[in-house]
Amino acid sequence: ALDSLATQTLRNWELLLVNNGATDGTMHLAAARAENDRRIRLLNMDDADLVGALNWGLAATRGPLVARMDADDEMHPDRLAEQVEALEINPTWGLVGSGVDFGGDASAQAGYAAHVAWLNGQISPLQIRLARFVESPFAHPSVMWRREVSESHGGYRAGDFPEDYELWLRWLDAGVVMGKVPRSLLIWHDSPGRLSRADSRYRPEAFYALKARFIATELARTGNGREVWIAGSGRPTRQRAGGLERHGVVPVGYADVAPRKIGQSINGRPVVSPGQLPAPDRVVVLAYVGNRGARKKLRALFTQQGRVEGKDFWLCA
Repeated sequence: ALDSLATQTLRNWELLLVNNGATDGTMHLAAARAENDRRIRLLNMDDADLVGALNWGLAATRGPLVARMDADDEMHPDRLAEQVEALEINPTWGLVGSGVDFGGDASAQAGYAAHVAWLNGQISPLQIRLARFVESPFAHPSVMWRREVSESHGGYRAGDFPEDYELWLRWLDAGVVMGKVPRSLLIWHDSPGRLSRADSRYRPEAFYALKARFIATELARTGNGREVWIAGSGRPTRQRAGGLERHGVVPVGYADVAPRKIGQSINGRPVVSPGQLPAPDRVVVLAYVGNRGARKKLRALFTQQGRVEGKDFWLCA
């Protein structure tokens, strides 16, 4: 990671290297680098959690732009230069990410490799805004933002949720425009001990509970009092959408393509075919179908029906 920073074509940077309780000799390496490069500042914390370390580093920044990086990833030589240029060219953007190369075994970790492929397809501000309830639209160590964004809308928060995804959802909800450089600028290594594999805050239930809160705020802002219907009626779909009611969003029915389910009632709510859904001016549809192929088909079907994504329907899984 440090070697990839040292080879950046943009030379005007400062590294805030936060040590939050490392016990593996990392500190000796970091201290040696800092002695030879005044652009490296060492911040020592005693066994701080990730959110505490992130916020301490954020508070110590002095430049107008903040780039994230993790200790086990590698930046392409022009990562910083290209992201700075993207923010200069797009003055309305508050944050810019990039594509990432999957630094793991794509065969053994096919699910994560598929996530990276999906991630790399969300590039424009509109794509990112519409995709935000599907999965986290950024690789955390690939982003750069204007420091004024975190000063205006707050930094990382601790809780039973992924701290980076919560940050993107909160900033997007506040109207921050986000885009990406449309090529890979980072090798995102997939180590067995990464937090997304080992920490309970990254379990699927935590993601869906977090999404529910921000879906509710979006519906309050743009739903215009319309009924909410859920696309899908199986147990996984109902579990994914289960957190909505805690935020005042009570679905009135389900739309499903399975003929045997159509006409039934689940928990007092009717199941209809997607073609039987009320008109767009009466309902908002939340699609919790996780299969990527099914998601694509639903988007095509709802669009054909005259429903506008991000207004009349949202993909949420």
